[in-house]
Amino acid sequence: MSEEKNQRKLVTVAEAGAPIGSGSSNPKQGERMTGAQAVVASLEAEGVDLIFGYPGGHAIHIYDALFDSKTIRHVLSRHEQGAVHEADGYARASGKVGVALVTSGPGATNTVTGIATAYMDSIPLVVITGQVPLAMIGTDSFQESDIFGITIPIVKHSFLVKSASDIARSIREAFHIAKTGRPGPVLVDIPSDVARQETVFEYADQVNIASYKPTYRGNAKQVKAAAALIGKARRPVLFVGGGTISSGASCLVEDLSERLRIPIATSLMGLGAIPASNPLNVGLVGMHGSKYANMTLNRSDLIIACGARFSDRVTGKISSFAPDAKLIHIDIDPAEIDKVRMADIPIVGDLRNVLGQLLDQFDADAQVPDTEEWLSDIELWRERYPMYDKRLDENTDYIVPEEAMRLLSEMLDQDSSIVATDVGQHQMWAAQFIKRTKPRSFISSGGLGTMGFGLPAAIGASFACPDKTVVCVAGDGSLQMNAQEMATATINEIPVKVVVVDNSALGMVRQWQKLFLNQRYSATELHDVPDFVKLADAYSWEAERVESPEEVPAAYERMLASTGPYLIDLRIPRDQSVFPIVAPGKALSEAVGAIDLDEGVVRIVDQPEADEEGGKAL
Repeated sequence: MSEEKNQRKLVTVAEAGAPIGSGSSNPKQGERMTGAQAVVASLEAEGVDLIFGYPGGHAIHIYDALFDSKTIRHVLSRHEQGAVHEADGYARASGKVGVALVTSGPGATNTVTGIATAYMDSIPLVVITGQVPLAMIGTDSFQESDIFGITIPIVKHSFLVKSASDIARSIREAFHIAKTGRPGPVLVDIPSDVARQETVFEYADQVNIASYKPTYRGNAKQVKAAAALIGKARRPVLFVGGGTISSGASCLVEDLSERLRIPIATSLMGLGAIPASNPLNVGLVGMHGSKYANMTLNRSDLIIACGARFSDRVTGKISSFAPDAKLIHIDIDPAEIDKVRMADIPIVGDLRNVLGQLLDQFDADAQVPDTEEWLSDIELWRERYPMYDKRLDENTDYIVPEEAMRLLSEMLDQDSSIVATDVGQHQMWAAQFIKRTKPRSFISSGGLGTMGFGLPAAIGASFACPDKTVVCVAGDGSLQMNAQEMATATINEIPVKVVVVDNSALGMVRQWQKLFLNQRYSATELHDVPDFVKLADAYSWEAERVESPEEVPAAYERMLASTGPYLIDLRIPRDQSVFPIVAPGKALSEAVGAIDLDEGVVRIVDQPEADEEGGKAL
């Protein structure tokens, strides 16, 4: 089978799902054991070799059973939120299901932000929580919380296991649900008395859930209609989201783009799906996307959405978004179709399958669009409206974050590096200037925008890909949200690198106050506390503070050459802003702060007002 045809191989439920349990071949099949031992045996049957967690009274029996496992490594995180973010980073980097194990009450509730982060970005997780005994549920007993009820809005599915005989089935189904269809987190809540009950271990080869049947193949008539619409377009664009990566469809998107000469625009979650070096890739769109990428999306006559959900951070004012464009929306989750923008041709199915079907249509001589004039226009916009021009900051004695991120991008080996980010200004500078060429090499909290995500996610990614250099770009505010996970890296000898873009402020919120609230800086100044170099030293990390642009290259070299965890405190001016920016409630065409080389090397920044539709505060 040719490489191209192999890429188009039909994705089935079994292939898209978690590894199939080994059934009767499992050495523990039919063995009598406790519920806690059944949890561990189930994880072993799923091929799990790494979990992140934090023990406690109502998870203690599961931890006792885990003590005897010869195949599962447990990573002791320093906070339950950190554990879930680590499992999340592991999942994003590896494509496998991430697993976290915690106790009841505050241990369980501490996972909520991590679970919601994974849910918003469609990341496959199984989170196992201990629970008070069945008879004590609902009595407000010590360390009781209704984690099943609390997490209903932020999980793909939940299980409250009421009998040890249900443990294996629940975990088997949890992995299946987490990985198949649109990926997402699944919660398994296990009361401590259930963990102590005895059962006979039976792990199913197959999963058959009558109410859960994801659609994997696109409707043939819809695919044919999509090919016909593409053939007639003159200004088409492929809009690529995170579903492209989770589906493993990157090569097919690139193939379709190159064969039909269609430009590609990406969401934050889609970064890395298509090589940044591909000339057809215009890159990041939306609130902080380039002016030329936003013009490409907004002036198109046909958007082909590939595993993307039309977030408000992408579209801006939806009534003004791409007003002349028809929409082909391809997504495995039917709930996303027509949710934000009505689709002219909706196609529900796995993106890899649907793109394979589309390519088959063009193999069969479907009309190919004429896009040369369109591509020429985009190239002119790219030249006229660059994301940044170093002449803006000539002869400065401070570190320019755009240049610092561009240099880091140049110094990283594209084939053997992963970049994780926290959330804030630094996240957007990283997204704009750190170029990625491979899927799963840019990890960031997109939907929930979770401060504190970056460091633990980077640790999880490093566990998943120990042969790769993992760099976390963080802010001084966000790093402090989960700084305790520096200990997790140290104890486990994880050589993660952290670049703190440090402006002694909550930079993005402060920027909004500057632009939208008349420079009323309420509660956004962090001051020069802590000393991050001393903090790193306390955790046995190497670290240095960098305060001038001349110091940056050598500091990066030392960091990347280090064999252990390393932190750079990169000091930038407090007033640095991320541009371009689309004010909340404004249209993509109303972005401010873009460079127009026809007008000179300057940013034109009025004081934009956010529309009432978008609000005036974060």
